[in-house]
Amino acid sequence: MPATTGQEARRAAVLGSPVAHSLSPVLHRAAYAELGLGNWTYGRYQVDEQGIGDFLARLDDRAGRWAGLSLTMPLKRAVIPLLDGISPTAASVEAVNTVLFTEDGRRTGDNTDVPGMVAALRERGISTVESATVLGAGATASSALAALAQVCGGGSGGAGEIGESGGLGEITVYVRSAERAREMRGWGERLGVAVRTADWARAAEGLGAPLVISTTPAGATDGLAAAAPAAGGTLFDVLYDPWPTALAAAWSGPVLGGLDLLVHQAVLQVELMTGRGPAPLAAMRAAGEAELAARAG
Repeated sequence: MPATTGQEARRAAVLGSPVAHSLSPVLHRAAYAELGLGNWTYGRYQVDEQGIGDFLARLDDRAGRWAGLSLTMPLKRAVIPLLDGISPTAASVEAVNTVLFTEDGRRTGDNTDVPGMVAALRERGISTVESATVLGAGATASSALAALAQVCGGGSGGAGEIGESGGLGEITVYVRSAERAREMRGWGERLGVAVRTADWARAAEGLGAPLVISTTPAGATDGLAAAAPAAGGTLFDVLYDPWPTALAAAWSGPVLGGLDLLVHQAVLQVELMTGRGPAPLAAMRAAGEAELAARAG
């Protein structure tokens, strides 16, 4: 964890491609204001897989001392070979969304998406489910499997116990290709969760699960909105812009959105980067909601 003092000038930023839509600057700046970190700044940089190495190499030439970076797609896996080490959570899903710069000059990677998803689910009272559906098979889907293992197994950094009384039963992941199906079954084995895969054409069948986690890009689940069950379980749609998605708007049960995930993972990032805590969840959520409302207006 970086050593910091309240008035020490430090920098952080979010990197990705595309990145212009990111709410991370709004959330982190709101946290800095609440924590009294007036000399901290948080920026946004358009960086792709080809540019991440050069960006990291040039950090020492930029003004201010860097505390950390938030990473979005497509950098979460591309950055790993450029780091000095990664946390067990990041290793479990082979994805880094947080880079920390230590006082001794090391670059370490962590993943706050997994515990952020766990925290968002638990905030809504979801600690066990009989079964779950995951829509999609990208990096966020593997994080969803890791989160489900922790929520239902009670772990803190690895696989949960499956099949115990009150624990998770089977997770069905709906995918578009045989290759993706193999990947997701492999993640299930690695994370210790019972995963079966099914073709995306049958995804409507999975909407009746007690928990549905949608990890797909914008528009991908719009065709499923008409199949939303009349008495649905909980939907966790990781998108936040545009919001609501067609599926979220049609859902009859409880709905968590991408802002829930983003705020909870950002809380953890703020604490890791600043060494201060607890980060102001309510203020960060309010800032995110205000920004989304302004964009919609």
